Amino acid sequence: MKRFRFIHYINQFFGQMGGEDKAYMTPIVQDGSVGPGKELQKILGEEGEIVATIICGDTYFNENLKKASDEIIAMISKYNFDGFIAGPAFNAGRYGIACGEISKVVQESFGIKPVTSMYPENPGVEIYSKDIYILKTGISAVSMRNALKVLGKFSLRLIKGEEIGFPEEEGYIPQGRRVNVFMEQTGAIRGINMLLKKLRNENFKTELPMPIYDRVSSAPAIKDVSHAVIALVTSGGIVPRGNPDRIESANATKYGRYSIKGIDDLEKEDFITVHGGYDPVYALEDPDRIVPVDAMRILEKEGRIGKLYDYIYTTVGNTTAVSSAEHFGRDIAEELLEKNIDGVILTST
Repeated sequence: MKRFRFIHYINQFFGQMGGEDKAYMTPIVQDGSVGPGKELQKILGEEGEIVATIICGDTYFNENLKKASDEIIAMISKYNFDGFIAGPAFNAGRYGIACGEISKVVQESFGIKPVTSMYPENPGVEIYSKDIYILKTGISAVSMRNALKVLGKFSLRLIKGEEIGFPEEEGYIPQGRRVNVFMEQTGAIRGINMLLKKLRNENFKTELPMPIYDRVSSAPAIKDVSHAVIALVTSGGIVPRGNPDRIESANATKYGRYSIKGIDDLEKEDFITVHGGYDPVYALEDPDRIVPVDAMRILEKEGRIGKLYDYIYTTVGNTTAVSSAEHFGRDIAEELLEKNIDGVILTST
C-alpha cells in the first residue's frame, strides 16, 4: 500500500515559534510534523506521512503575499509530495488568508488539490472557497481535535481520488458550483411540491438557496457638526492600564466603557491595547493612534465639533464572532441614543 506524502502549513503560533512577537517571521521548513501536525499525523496513520511542515508568521505572509508564496513554493519543491494541508485556521483572519492563498498557489503550481479548514466567518472563506476545499471548523482551537480528524480523513479521500459529495454531506464550504444530478421527479413536480408545502406552512428545503446579505441604511448627515456631540468607539482594544474589565485579546465576549472626561491625550502610562491581532508597538507608544482623543480635543477647542462625549467604548475585533459584534453594537448604540449623542466615529486597526 502506498503511503501518501503531505506538506503541512501552519502559522508561527501553532508552529511553536511564538505569538505576535513572531508574526513577522519569514517562512521556514522543518522535516516531519510540528505542533498540531503531530495529532494530524496520528489521524493519517499508515496511509499518510507529513514529510515537512512550513511555518510562517501571519503578518509577514499577509503583507507579502506574492513573496511569501514564492518562498514557500521554492522550499517545498525539493519534496516529492502528494498532498498539501493548511491549518486549521479557525476564525483567525490573517491565518485564514495565509492558508487560503498558499493552498491556491500550491494547487496552481503543482496540480494537486490542497485542503484547509476554518470557521465559516473567517475572511479567508469568502476569498478562497471557490478555488479550494475549505472544511468547516468551530470558532476557536477548542475544536482542534475534531477539526484535525475531519481534515486528515478528507485529505486522504481526496488524494485517493474518491468521489466527494455535496458540501452539506461532506462538511466543506460551498464552492458556488452547479452539478447535474438525476432525480426521480422532474424539477416542475419538485417545485410544485415545495410550493404546496410553503402554502401549508410545512417545512421544505429549497434546492437553490439564495445568499442573505445584511443591509444597513446610511444614517442621515449631521446638519450642524459644530454643535454635535461625538463619541469614539473602537475595536482596537484600547483600555485603561490593567484592563479592568478583562476584555479578551481575541474572540471577545464583552466591551468596555471608559471615562475620558478631562483627558486631552491618551498617555501610554494610563492606556494600553489588549488586542491580539496586530503588532501593538505603535498603539502602546501612543494610544491616540487607535482612539484619536488628542485630535478630537483640538477639533473641540476649535469649535469644529460641539463636544467630545465623556466616554469611549472599546472591544476587540480579532476573531470575535459576528453575533457577538452585533450584540455589542446594538447595546452601545442604544446607550448612545439615550444620551442624545449626535454622531459616532468608529476606529479599527
